[in-house]
Amino acid sequence: MIPLKQGIARYHLPGLFEFYELYKIFLPLFREHREYFYDWCEIGSIYGAPADCLWGGGRAGFGSNDPQKVLALMREHQISARLTFSNSLLKPEHLKDAKCNALCRMFAESSGPQNGVIVHSDVLLRYLEKAYPELYFVSSTTKVLTDFQSFQSEAARKEFRYIVPDFRLNKAFDQLDSLPESLRQKVEFLCNECCWFGCRERKACYEAVSRKNLGENAPEHHCTAPDAAQGYRFSKAMQNPGFIGIQDIQTKYLPMGFSHFKIEGRGLGSAVILEFLLYYLTKPEYHLQVREKIYLDSMLDLF
Repeated sequence: MIPLKQGIARYHLPGLFEFYELYKIFLPLFREHREYFYDWCEIGSIYGAPADCLWGGGRAGFGSNDPQKVLALMREHQISARLTFSNSLLKPEHLKDAKCNALCRMFAESSGPQNGVIVHSDVLLRYLEKAYPELYFVSSTTKVLTDFQSFQSEAARKEFRYIVPDFRLNKAFDQLDSLPESLRQKVEFLCNECCWFGCRERKACYEAVSRKNLGENAPEHHCTAPDAAQGYRFSKAMQNPGFIGIQDIQTKYLPMGFSHFKIEGRGLGSAVILEFLLYYLTKPEYHLQVREKIYLDSMLDLF
């Protein structure tokens, strides 16, 4: 592993397959015009899953881009690619799935930065450790680790390079401050969750997505949170008690030794993802230049 730079935030961005066309424009801009972007942050990885992946979870993937092209883009920009295989209901018979195995094999054999898999199921984790040892593993936020002791135990597991706690632990600073340095470097905070802070159905919601990806004829999960019908709003996420903004990252998390920050949004549109890229990575005085470059590309459908 390359030693981590001190004081650098590493963002883990959504939509590896879903927003390939957006990243094909944005990543060269990020490399060629680094002056547009904050010097205290980097892109640590981009995560996602193609449509119709049995092992998929968290969100139902809808990306249809060629995995070979996706990996080529990540290699070109030296960015780790992560498969989101966080289905929580997998059984041993699901491990033979040809499509998911082919993707893992492709990611494991790809040259360049080491690629990873975001997992929930220990059944899948044990299989992947043996079948594709070249990959690294991330413990998924779909485990809904809201109890700090459970989260700390998860963080101590040697199988995982990173652990994404539930967003409701984001501001548990007294407890987070008790973590040893070795575990702080494994924590990956979910920054921009819009879900109701008081939600008690989060795990059930994720399980409904897992059943859908398994092809089970299960009833839809209907969210009962206040304003659920509005869907995702970044402005609403910013008001969430668990929201992590750029000032929080600079003044609180980085000084505490936390470096990894996950941006959600696989199920959203390219225009919303662009707003995340502007807010979290781009200096305000260069927002217009970045927008113009993205908007004026006739090949990209932002909506």
